[in-house]
Amino acid sequence: MKLDVIKLDGGKAGAIELPDEVFGLEPRADILHRVVRWQRNKAQQGTHKVKTRSETSYSGKKIYRQKGTGGARHGDRNAPIFRKGGIYKGPVPRSHAHDLPKKVRKLGLRHALSAKARAGELVVIESAEAEGKTGTLARQVRELGWKRALIIDGETVNEGFARAARNIEGLDILPSMGANVYDILRRDTLVLTKAAVEALEARLK
Repeated sequence: MKLDVIKLDGGKAGAIELPDEVFGLEPRADILHRVVRWQRNKAQQGTHKVKTRSETSYSGKKIYRQKGTGGARHGDRNAPIFRKGGIYKGPVPRSHAHDLPKKVRKLGLRHALSAKARAGELVVIESAEAEGKTGTLARQVRELGWKRALIIDGETVNEGFARAARNIEGLDILPSMGANVYDILRRDTLVLTKAAVEALEARLK
């Protein structure tokens, strides 16, 4: 697959050949769903907590005598059936993460990149460099028509570019090792630098 390379000012900078085994697959929704679900579950904090009957603040005194009342037998008011009582089998702190084979994770990233390329939402730029001026970069992004974009650079992100992009709404920047399925799919435009293409090709081949 061949794609034009542009500069941030909109000028042409040649063309690049994208490998079909990374950018030319037929996207599969089931693979993408598995990887996104694995990502989101791993990121979930799992700090939800309710009080059991041993933790609620109430008297432990037996509320009425065992026999002769005509009602059910009860000990204290902390039982789950009473107001302000403990919760039965409620959520407790735990990890929501589950395993996913590395092969499936890599395959999911390939399918996400291929989905963007197939939809015409993939842009390759020569480099992501700036002098730290947010206004200049914001104007360039507006002229290029990027409203919700993810920019992926090489091994590291240019410090001046990261500083300039920090306050631009809808613009995210990641190094190539931070590229992931969820962030790629949730943005309308995926922007790769030439260094990012080389790094992703080496990582996913």
